[in-house]
Amino acid sequence: MKETPLKTNYIASLGKDIPAGLVVFLVALPLCLGISLASGAPLFAGIVTGVVGGLVVSWLSGSHLSVSGPAAGLTVIVLNGIETLQSYEAFLLAVVLAGILQVALGFLKAGVIGLYFPSSVIKGMLAAIGLILILKQIPHFMGADDDFFGEMNFFQPDGRNTFSGIIHAFSAIQLGALLIGVLSMAVLILWEQPFMKRIKLFKLVPGALIVVVGSVGINYLFINYFPELAIAGTHLVNLPEITSVGALQNELRFPAFDQLTNPSLYVVAFTIAIIASLESLLSVEAVDKLDPHKRRTPNNRELKAQGVGNIIAGMLGGIPMTAVIVRSSANITAGGKTKMSAFIHGVFLLLAVLFLAGFLNQVPLSALAAVLLMVGYKLTKPTLFKGQLKLGHEQFIPFVVTIVAILFTDLLVGILIGLAVGIFFILKANYKSPYFFHKEDHREKETIRIKLSEHVSFLNKASIVLTLERLPNDSHVIIDGANSEYIDYDVLEAIQAFKETAHERGIFVEVLNIEEVKVLDMH
Repeated sequence: MKETPLKTNYIASLGKDIPAGLVVFLVALPLCLGISLASGAPLFAGIVTGVVGGLVVSWLSGSHLSVSGPAAGLTVIVLNGIETLQSYEAFLLAVVLAGILQVALGFLKAGVIGLYFPSSVIKGMLAAIGLILILKQIPHFMGADDDFFGEMNFFQPDGRNTFSGIIHAFSAIQLGALLIGVLSMAVLILWEQPFMKRIKLFKLVPGALIVVVGSVGINYLFINYFPELAIAGTHLVNLPEITSVGALQNELRFPAFDQLTNPSLYVVAFTIAIIASLESLLSVEAVDKLDPHKRRTPNNRELKAQGVGNIIAGMLGGIPMTAVIVRSSANITAGGKTKMSAFIHGVFLLLAVLFLAGFLNQVPLSALAAVLLMVGYKLTKPTLFKGQLKLGHEQFIPFVVTIVAILFTDLLVGILIGLAVGIFFILKANYKSPYFFHKEDHREKETIRIKLSEHVSFLNKASIVLTLERLPNDSHVIIDGANSEYIDYDVLEAIQAFKETAHERGIFVEVLNIEEVKVLDMH
């Protein structure tokens, strides 16, 4: 799709992109910190990656609405990678090498793999992430969870799982956090009402900003007038405070290039590159489906952009990045129009870590949980389930399986399970429709005409072979490829083999509009 001129595309959309960028920043900040903590990396590493994703990758990517940053799906890989290489600096070198490999994959046009994921699996992934956001934020909403904010897997490091964590939360509610969470949710719901959107001031100011500023003010009242309701430090944002250039330098880490001779380095780098690339391709595919304008993201360009982002993040001490669906979804639901919103979120992250850490460290996590609960609901609305059900069981079953698998494992494992089920239905559909079968009545012999469809792939081979095997003896069979633009070699070979042996069953075979294939003599 041809891009519109710069002024039309970016400058004119700033009224939408600045508020959206602010909302994405508010969602991204705790996730950057939480994913760093979950990955066993320095807390600052997630912020570095978020800033690079916003300031650099947003412009290199061909996606208009996706946001890049540290991904919950990579936490286990990062944790294991640091442990394998025995130092964070050695791991940073693996991140740099992974980025180089991603750039190479982009030039090799490996991004086409993203087009092979069924729509039902992509929609299932979106719905599952929405449900996970809702389930994972309930404890934070009630002020009952000291775990990191970025945890997305079913089994948690504290020994609980998603559901037992919620049950525990009801026995450990912090009343002040719950009050702030409820008020925050009320504000967000109010901001979504049509009459509020008709008021120009409220259209310009995102509800999430009101929630964040208001939650700090309410907690200030609690501290001064109702100390029993004051939010504990463990339930507030915890951002490293940078007070000088020296303090910033102390937070940054750099790759250990003396590890280039370590064979394990390349295994870790390859693993990061493949998983991060797959997750990015799936995310941009999902974002394109959510985009109101249905713009397409060039997959190979996305791989190159993510690769450059990981090279820069690794050089500055950041953990690996991908295009991430939670922040991207928040961007879309907040009204983002162009890639400027992702860039602005990166600017806000940078400014926050340099100048606003003191204020942001007063923001209750229950207020941010309310923002994420709203994002989660928009990703998994009941209308999405109804729509998939109307499409039939071939679409609905892979959709539901993907959701359940992601909920009870993690993002990538769940997607692979959903993909396997989706492929089963694709194979089944291909099995049914590679040809048109028609019987013709003649006095001499029963005549059967098999007209092959427009595209006959290797997936159709099993169906065609089985049909040929079941043809009645002493019949006249016409196999016609007049309508076919492409017939896979495996299918041609099967037809040729049938033609050569059909006389043994008294079958006369006539092949029309199909080139003959030389079948290799394997004896």
